[in-house]
Amino acid sequence: MQLRYNFRVYPTPAQQASLARAFGCARVVFNDGLRARQTARENGEKYLSDGDLSKQVITQAKDTPERAWLGEVSSVVLQQALADLNAAYRNFFASLSGKRKGRKVAPPRFRSRKDNRQAIRFTKNARFAVLDNGRLRLPKIGDVQVRWSRSLPADPSSVTIVKDAAGRYFASFVVQASDTPLPPADAEVGIDLGLTHFAVLSDGTKVTAPKFLRRAARKLKRLQTALSRKAKGSNNRKKAVVKVARAHARVADTRRDWQHKLSTAITRDNQAVYVEDLCVTGLGRTRLAKSVHDAGWASFTAMLEYKAARYGRTFGRVDRFFPSTRMCSDCGRAAEKMDLSVRSWVCPCGTTHDRDHNAAKNVLAQGRWDNSNACGAQVRPAPVPASRREAGIHPDAACSTRSVEGISVL
Repeated sequence: MQLRYNFRVYPTPAQQASLARAFGCARVVFNDGLRARQTARENGEKYLSDGDLSKQVITQAKDTPERAWLGEVSSVVLQQALADLNAAYRNFFASLSGKRKGRKVAPPRFRSRKDNRQAIRFTKNARFAVLDNGRLRLPKIGDVQVRWSRSLPADPSSVTIVKDAAGRYFASFVVQASDTPLPPADAEVGIDLGLTHFAVLSDGTKVTAPKFLRRAARKLKRLQTALSRKAKGSNNRKKAVVKVARAHARVADTRRDWQHKLSTAITRDNQAVYVEDLCVTGLGRTRLAKSVHDAGWASFTAMLEYKAARYGRTFGRVDRFFPSTRMCSDCGRAAEKMDLSVRSWVCPCGTTHDRDHNAAKNVLAQGRWDNSNACGAQVRPAPVPASRREAGIHPDAACSTRSVEGISVL
């Protein structure tokens, strides 16, 4: 599988100026290509092919006085900027036709020089190289110092130089890495994600939500207040913007590091991992939006998925409409609507359930059922006859009951 390895780089002032020039040229080529296609569409002309567009906005543009400075940067950077535009159009058309699953994709927009994130990409054609002294050689930029935290498992196929909002520079290498299966494990686990506890495992383990954004709220508020008092366009305002960006970057980096450690531990100790497919986008529009985004469920489950594939583990997602919270993990009876304030409940069969632990056990059982274990044994509670009220489909079941199913918030 293809993996990305990110490392901090420290360009010199002269190299930073060269990188800024490359960022600007890539942005101009992207915008020129987008403008050319929009103009062709408005004039009723046919869609410009990738080859014709490259000749118009790169090859021919270099011969004009207005775009002669495009020759000061590597041509691969310009070609990759145009490749990003072509990919954006393909995704947009695939979304319109229904071939691309998920949310609708908007058409590409013009890039601004004021964007918080700037990036350029070098492929093998650019002949970038990692030197023996540990520096990264980039064409028309120079040998850049890299802070290596580990060695690359193979030769990279491309490298992306990124400048984030906090003014930091990173080198992101794309590497074709081979799978490294771990020794088989006996345990399997179901995970119920929440807000009070970030994760409750089917074995009873509860992981407290770290709430990195909430913990940094006081400092962020102070920095945002200081930013609001700076005059627009002043140098002091630019410095205040960088301070706010650095504070947010620190929160994001801390959260990412914590999620990597937790996902690695869970993947290492369990042969199969099952989670509930939560609608994070929908929950991000509720009154719990700040807490939902602070938790970072989507990035955590994505880490579990790719690490399971790399280390030879099984990963599965349970349907979001599965009643994991209000279904008894012993007898399989589904209770009525359950308010979020209910932290424990008693099933008519006499079993007392902790809300989150019961949901995690149901996620594990349903995940095993969906993945149909090899021996074909019964792995979830046996079905029980539904009561008269449960036999029909309730009109409000999808919009009210299932929208927050399995989420611990209190």
